Amino acid sequence: MSADEQELELELDLELPLEAAGGPPQPVRRYEHGSRVPGWDEAVDLEKDPAEIPDPASTEVPAQLREQIETQMANYPDRRSAALPALAAAQRVHGWCSPEAIEQVACVMRVTPAYLESVASFYDMLETTRVGRHSVYVCTNISCSLRGADALYETVLRAAAGDPEFNVRSFECLGACDIAPMASVDGVYVGPLRTEDVPRLLEDVRAGGPVLADLQLARRLVADPRANSREYPQHPPEHAGGPAEGSS
Repeated sequence: MSADEQELELELDLELPLEAAGGPPQPVRRYEHGSRVPGWDEAVDLEKDPAEIPDPASTEVPAQLREQIETQMANYPDRRSAALPALAAAQRVHGWCSPEAIEQVACVMRVTPAYLESVASFYDMLETTRVGRHSVYVCTNISCSLRGADALYETVLRAAAGDPEFNVRSFECLGACDIAPMASVDGVYVGPLRTEDVPRLLEDVRAGGPVLADLQLARRLVADPRANSREYPQHPPEHAGGPAEGSS
């Protein structure tokens, strides 16, 4: 019998209360071996063909992409550690982690496509479906949400609706609470944003120039005024942090 057919003895050892106050406890539905979901204990299909590494003789890989992947692999003692930057490089070439892109990466890295699919499907910034080539991630976590990110996100969605070039998504956290509400536009952090900034944001992307240059995090002033100057030294003076002159 399949797991679905074996459907569930109702075990009473773990109970959850009803949402309605005063209701009787409800048993948690469990499958044969105690799991709340089917299939976890099903044996692997030994009749299935084994996963294979793509044949270099029949897999065409763009020369520039191959070079980028090989450069990344050289940075690690285990070549599989280069999976993320290699997939990101393929995504830049193909626009998403398509089956073709994954096969090309697998060919160069000498791993199975299934291994790379498991990586790509886990990470938010690796797209496993076809999307627009311009990614706009609007942070909607608590700091941004409290400062109007939900309205900002809805405004971007409406403004970019119908334009296949844009991939607009809400994002759980982009780690830039100091410029909340903010967004990442093709990897460039911008903020604080207002809904009024959205038309200019999209126009800048379409024009191919800097996106909201005056709101980019990389151009934001910092607390040390010297660090905002081109004359700021790359290395601190030799005596910085050392004993004062004349001290022993």
